[in-house]
Amino acid sequence: MTRIDDTFARLKAERKKAFVAYIMGGDPDVATSLAIMKGLPAAGVDVIELGMPFTDPMADGPTIQLAGQRSLEGGMTMDKTLRMVRDFRAGDSATPIVLMGYYNPIYSRGVDRFLTDAKAAGIDGLIVVDLPPEEDDELCIPAQAAGLNFIRLATPTTDAKRLPKVLQNTSGFVYYVSVTGITGAAAAVATDVAPEVARIKASTDLPVIVGFGISTPDQAKAIASVADGCVVGSAIVKDIGAKKPVAEVLANVAALAKGAHSA
Repeated sequence: MTRIDDTFARLKAERKKAFVAYIMGGDPDVATSLAIMKGLPAAGVDVIELGMPFTDPMADGPTIQLAGQRSLEGGMTMDKTLRMVRDFRAGDSATPIVLMGYYNPIYSRGVDRFLTDAKAAGIDGLIVVDLPPEEDDELCIPAQAAGLNFIRLATPTTDAKRLPKVLQNTSGFVYYVSVTGITGAAAAVATDVAPEVARIKASTDLPVIVGFGISTPDQAKAIASVADGCVVGSAIVKDIGAKKPVAEVLANVAALAKGAHSA
C-alpha cells in the first residue's frame, strides 16, 4: 500500500471526493515553489502532482509550457526537484506526491538510479505521459517493483479495444483526460465526462480522477460529482505565473478544493 492507496481508501471510507493539485517544480523559483507545495495540504489538497520541467512538453498548453520554461531558466534540475520533495517530506509524511512529466529526464538519469532516488526522496507515484503501455518494461514494471504507483492516462479516444491495455499495469488511480488536446485548452463538461468515467470504472476497481479543463470551484464540484475526484493544474499554475502572493495562490487552491470536496 502506497500513500496514494491509503489516501483513496480513507476518502472512500469518508465518502469524500479527492482533490489533486498540480504545480511545476521550481516555478517561478525553488523557494516559492516549495512554499506553495508545503501549503497545499492545509488548503485541502489530497494528492500533489509535481511537474518535472522538460524542454519539449508536448501534452501541455501554453500555461504549463511557460511554467516549465520559467523553471528551467531558473536552473531547475531533476536533483533539485527531488530535493524539493525531501524538503517537503521533512514536515509532511502523509500527503501523496506524484511526479508528472516526460520520459526523457528519467531516461537521461537512468531508470534504476531515478527510481532509487525518487523512492528515497518520498515519491509515491509517476505519471509519464509519453510512455505508452507497449513500453511498460521501460519504466512501469520497474517502478511498480520499486513500490511506486504507475498512473496511466485514459482519454476520450481510448476505445473499448484500447482500454484494457491502458489499465493492464496501472495502479494508484486512473487519470481521465476530459478533453482531447493539450492542458488548459477547453472546459470539461460533467455530462460528457460522466459516461466515460462509468465506462472506465466498469473495467477497474481503481479510482478514476478527472483532469484537464477544470479551473473554477463550480467546475471542480461538477466534475468531482461524476468521478472519484478531480485534478486542477493550469488554473493554479496561471496564478503562480501571474506572480500572485503565495497566500493568494493557496487561497484560490482552497476554494477549488472546497468545490471538489462538496461534490
